[in-house]
Amino acid sequence: MIKNGKIFLPPPGDESDFKEIFKRLAAAGAGRPLGKDGFPAGPWTPELLAEAISQIDSNRTGVDLRTVQLWFQENEKGISTANIRWLARVFGCDDPVATSEWQMELSGAQSRLSAKRREGKRAGSSVAQEIPDTALAATFDDDSASPAELKRDTDAKGPRRRFSLARKSEAFFSHGSPLNLPASVFAGVTALGFLSYITGIHSVTYGRADGVVKQVGFLWTANWTFVFMVFLPLFFAFVTELVTFWKDEGRPKLVAQGDKMKSDDAWARSVEASSYSYWAVFLICVLFAGLFQWIGVCLIPLMQGGGNYATDWGSLAIVRPEVISVPEAVVFTGLAYLYMCLCFYLFFVGLILLYTVIHDLWRIGEEASNRPEVDYQHELNEPSLRVMRGIFRCTVLGVLIAIVMKVQSAYLTSGGENIVAWLVGDMSSAFYGRNDVSAGISYRRPTHYSSLLIAISTCVVFLYGSIRLGVERRFCMPLWRMSAIVALLVAGYLLIDAFAGFSILLGIGVLLAIYSLVDPGFGRWRASELGNNQSVS
Repeated sequence: MIKNGKIFLPPPGDESDFKEIFKRLAAAGAGRPLGKDGFPAGPWTPELLAEAISQIDSNRTGVDLRTVQLWFQENEKGISTANIRWLARVFGCDDPVATSEWQMELSGAQSRLSAKRREGKRAGSSVAQEIPDTALAATFDDDSASPAELKRDTDAKGPRRRFSLARKSEAFFSHGSPLNLPASVFAGVTALGFLSYITGIHSVTYGRADGVVKQVGFLWTANWTFVFMVFLPLFFAFVTELVTFWKDEGRPKLVAQGDKMKSDDAWARSVEASSYSYWAVFLICVLFAGLFQWIGVCLIPLMQGGGNYATDWGSLAIVRPEVISVPEAVVFTGLAYLYMCLCFYLFFVGLILLYTVIHDLWRIGEEASNRPEVDYQHELNEPSLRVMRGIFRCTVLGVLIAIVMKVQSAYLTSGGENIVAWLVGDMSSAFYGRNDVSAGISYRRPTHYSSLLIAISTCVVFLYGSIRLGVERRFCMPLWRMSAIVALLVAGYLLIDAFAGFSILLGIGVLLAIYSLVDPGFGRWRASELGNNQSVS
């Protein structure tokens, strides 16, 4: 029955207790909105039900997730009078009459549950007979966890209660709105942009010793504007979408017979299995890429008045002290490098999560290899296709990030006045026979090494996904198209500043990459075709 666009089930009116009624309605998804196809959206999970109750306008305090989880579990806990009201609103589909009926039904079911549990207590212990019925009723009607239960829960899940960098990092991508992480990254670089305006280094030129006047303003720096304003937010958005899909939809559909709680526990174990990787990445990004690199590239040259690094906005105080002072430069670069190292830590967390999704899906496919049913194989192919699309998009963005970083590093040592003029001049040099590649000055370029690490790490994840999901699953998909675009981007990255006209190859690769972000299958990937090809083979 449909009521207000939601699945409605009338009160049964039988002698079922609260646990029995709640189990049936949660499995049927009573009170959930219909899906886009007009069919039920699926059963309730503790997370979905807690969110639905908390979104009721008149419920200002919401409901704790732990309380809702108690309703789903086989325990001695029922439901409090206050929460009966909100649960009746959900099961009644916001209809006043239906809500009133369900409130009476749930109150009666809770009373029957309390009576049943009191009888069990009396039969099991003579001490229970001396306890007043009102006290027992108060104990069972309260759906909060008792101290003993909390102790048992803490003892049973002790390792899960301790701090876990892996779980905390995964929560950035799987909890809350998918917009939170990309918006936070964009807001951070926007704040740095405003600070650059305040300090006056947003657009600044300086005269190099060889007479070249170069633009080194913060907002002219491609590896800060394009990377942190465009590519990283998109990367985080795609990773968040993929991890959320796999955790909430794809995985529960394939394993545990749709049991969301069991699926979440298994996913948490998969994430926790890579805990050492999270700590290793955290130390590398924060200590080496952040602190040590800032000290070596910015702090020491600013204090000593120079170094064997190309001048950019971070060391501008050395050559243009009238624009920004050394203390201001130290503070600004410190904030920028702190922001940068945290963002790239989250970038590598995204790569680890992509690997975890691939490995988890491959392992499920291997365990189900003895199930030759066409329907199940088709169900397995659909999430595999979506995962591979997401992996490809993230790979493209990762290589684009590496390209922009290396282009900016190469520009600083080149003879170009600004990065746009330098790239346009390189394109024209290919047609007019000029060779300006060797016109720059030799400096240390640590960004070349950083960008290489990013490119290699991203491509390794793509290669692993191609092997696990593309070869061994034997998809009839245009995997070669994805591989060709990734190979073209990597070739463009490696050949930056290697010969006159490199920017032409780079531009072709970037245009194809941008198009592939919108349509990774070039209009030819369809899950139904995969299922048909799989059944034919």
